[in-house]
Amino acid sequence: MSKMQPTLFKEEDKKFVSLKEASVWASQYLNRRISVSNISYLIQYGRIKKYENNGSVLIHIDELKDYYDNFSKEKEWRSILGEDIDWHLSFSQYKETERTKHVHRLHPYKGKFIPQLVEYFLDSHTDEFKKEIYFSKGNIVLDPFCGSGTTLVQANELGIHAIGIDISPFNVLISNVKVEKHNLTLIEDAIRKLNLKLKEFQKTKNNIIFEEHLLSELTRFNNKHFPSPGYRRKIANGEINENEYAKDKEKEFLNIYNELIRRYQIKIRQDKNETFLDKWFLDPVRKEIDFLSEEIKTLNNLDVKNVLTIILSRTARSCRATTHADLATLKEPVTTTYYCKKHGKICKPIFSITRWWKFYTVDTLNRIKEFDKLRTNTFQVCLTGDSRIIDIYEEIKEKNQELAEILLKQKIKGIFSSPPYVGLIDYHEQHAYAYEIFGFERNDELEIGPLSNGQGEEQRNLYVRDIAQVLINCKKYLQDNYDVFLVANDKYNLYPKIAELAGMKIVNEFKRPVLCRVEKDRETPYSESIFHLKER
Repeated sequence: MSKMQPTLFKEEDKKFVSLKEASVWASQYLNRRISVSNISYLIQYGRIKKYENNGSVLIHIDELKDYYDNFSKEKEWRSILGEDIDWHLSFSQYKETERTKHVHRLHPYKGKFIPQLVEYFLDSHTDEFKKEIYFSKGNIVLDPFCGSGTTLVQANELGIHAIGIDISPFNVLISNVKVEKHNLTLIEDAIRKLNLKLKEFQKTKNNIIFEEHLLSELTRFNNKHFPSPGYRRKIANGEINENEYAKDKEKEFLNIYNELIRRYQIKIRQDKNETFLDKWFLDPVRKEIDFLSEEIKTLNNLDVKNVLTIILSRTARSCRATTHADLATLKEPVTTTYYCKKHGKICKPIFSITRWWKFYTVDTLNRIKEFDKLRTNTFQVCLTGDSRIIDIYEEIKEKNQELAEILLKQKIKGIFSSPPYVGLIDYHEQHAYAYEIFGFERNDELEIGPLSNGQGEEQRNLYVRDIAQVLINCKKYLQDNYDVFLVANDKYNLYPKIAELAGMKIVNEFKRPVLCRVEKDRETPYSESIFHLKER
């Protein structure tokens, strides 16, 4: 049944519902919010069938139920990860926009925890798992592996002072831009002037008009050969061999692409191939990035400069010469149009930063304004330094005298942090483009447990020693009855030894399923623990 006729409705037809009705039903069935756009996504990508009646889109409720039943994770994951999993800590009821609310999405960052997890342990609620309150308004919380500042932002929302430490100057910039107060009028004025200068710069180039023409040809080609959702449905039904069909159409469109490149005389590759910026950006994009970065460097107002630095860095990340599927983990630079398995059509690399630059300038300002409505009158500061040896009090005194006085008077109530996972991420390398564009100092050699060092026994032992040393150093600034919460996937059982070396003991372990991962193996059952440590 591909279309419904209005005269054919029977009792069975009551199970056909509109997208709005489907979203309401699914929200009740799953006990979490499912939007109309979520249902539309399932139709677009061929997960469920689309029916029509007098021009209205309908779906069958049984087919929707079957889909959700087949992909329900809780029962399956419990059988693999164990019954001690606390499903409440999956936070599956929150939409993606809520997990990346306001300033939390000012800049991408691998390995960050969601704000709801921080809020769960910092706020004043209790439940069957969290039986006591650990932090109160006016306390100070410390994150010695601050990353992109999630703990600091949530502490502000809850009226808690916070101190962050990170070895990466760029991570520190992200964190501080999120929590600092900004003069939005000055920032908006600077953006307006930069947009005008960028437009003038682009007048001497052909990449804008070329990309517009290319998009027009792509739309025409994709509508003909990759109609949505018909194309996905044919793949699902086995009517099309996706690999063979896609390879043939990819080759066919390449002729159109190459002709446009010749017509507009577009230079694709840069002259050099030595640095990250040389390799991962097409020549027109690199020139625009360099132009804006030089303009930003001339700004006198440091706060405006810092915010625009984050915006341009975020823009640059979205404009790398890679496929849509490989944005999180780069493979090989892409210099031609290609079949995109993620979107089920022919896609292209990016030839101008304009679209993303304009989008992120507006988005950043909106997110800052949104956070300003929630902001409390508390202090949050992220410090650049090595948590194993940093003198927290002296560094805070340099940055914020008022917070230093509070720290001296009451000390830090506890820690909430996610230490780097051994051998998982090179934290400097994930933002290599930003370090090159703006000349930030790299401290790769001071990272704890980087991916480049692997996960061998020697590296695990070194990791244990380093994390323990961080805790030993930070203990000097903690209250006597402190609470330390560390988020980790401890597959090597390292944290009991870490606690012992630091003079602490693990008093509880909260185990949560991680459902919303950035990596592509989202369906692989995965959990992490939140270790609660206290003085031994």
